[in-house]
Amino acid sequence: MGLGFGGETVPRPEEGRRISLARAFVRILPVLLITAGALYDYGTPSDFTAAPFFTAAPLVAAPLYSRRGTVLTGLATVAVVLALHVALGIVGDTDAVTELATVATVAVLAVLINALVRRHSEQLASAREIAEAAQRAVLPEPAERIGAFRIAACYEAARADAFIGGDLYAVQDSPYGVRLIVGDVRGKGMGAVAAVAVVIGAFREAAEQEADLEALAQRLERALAREGARRDGLDAFEGFTTAVLAELPHGDGVARVLNRGHPPPVLLHADGTLRMLLPAEHALPLGMGELGPWPGRADEAAFPAGATLLLYTDGLSESRDRHGRFYDVEARLAGRVVDTPAALLAEVAEDVRRHSGGGMADDMALLAVRREGHRV
Repeated sequence: MGLGFGGETVPRPEEGRRISLARAFVRILPVLLITAGALYDYGTPSDFTAAPFFTAAPLVAAPLYSRRGTVLTGLATVAVVLALHVALGIVGDTDAVTELATVATVAVLAVLINALVRRHSEQLASAREIAEAAQRAVLPEPAERIGAFRIAACYEAARADAFIGGDLYAVQDSPYGVRLIVGDVRGKGMGAVAAVAVVIGAFREAAEQEADLEALAQRLERALAREGARRDGLDAFEGFTTAVLAELPHGDGVARVLNRGHPPPVLLHADGTLRMLLPAEHALPLGMGELGPWPGRADEAAFPAGATLLLYTDGLSESRDRHGRFYDVEARLAGRVVDTPAALLAEVAEDVRRHSGGGMADDMALLAVRREGHRV
């Protein structure tokens, strides 16, 4: 599956064609079964029966067709069986009556199955709409442009039926410049989603109030501590969030980065040269401040016009190929020249799909920011 921006997952063209062909075949399968059953019954001795073909047809139609289509398939099956019995002169035979009754019973059951499937589909569609609304609320798409910066973000869940999980990103303009966060909450499920909401809410409030990234990180630390105090069990003691905070001043060509136990960001220059923004001092993830005196300090790097800053979660860096090799972010991104952050994310997403064979072991969040302006 392809990766769309704002978390939308879309099929690639060749995959879409295969899916379309498979769906077309499955939809005509009831007709093929009825036809095969009629030919089999008419061309074989009376001791042989095509009942398996005739009973399969309405059952296949039940989850695929509308209620009307399922009813028509059942009626057509019963009519074909009855017509064959008349043509073969076996209408009153015990086996023929049993076959007709079996097919009619299965046709009625198929209509009931269709009703249940339709109800389940409606419930699933409602759940997906709620999940999409939750995603937009928790992880809204950032503005495409803030001042001199162009921005793109995307999210891909490891599970095809999931929309959001423990990965997060947010962008906030502030008096100190554009501030960013990309993080990964320990754990899965609704507990992780709740922690994501806490981190992003605290980030948006603190990003406009705190004068530096160190103070901003401490605000997030306190917010997670309050959340942990409200939880019971393991999360109350072991909950944490790895995160990278970045600050991009509007007037200066620099990027300030504070890393709290997260994979390092990538700075990709306009000519394709690459620099991994490794922290000068390692720090513990957010939520683990009680375990050691390593709160972390922000590092500063030149961020010239035309360069792109890429922040990501370990769903990218820990993606494995069929031999178990990790995705080497530095090696695979070096030399890339892209015009927009969206183009970079599209290339990275496609590359990691090729590397992993299309399967994702963990959620992946990507956030890219390009500084526009005259290149020097």
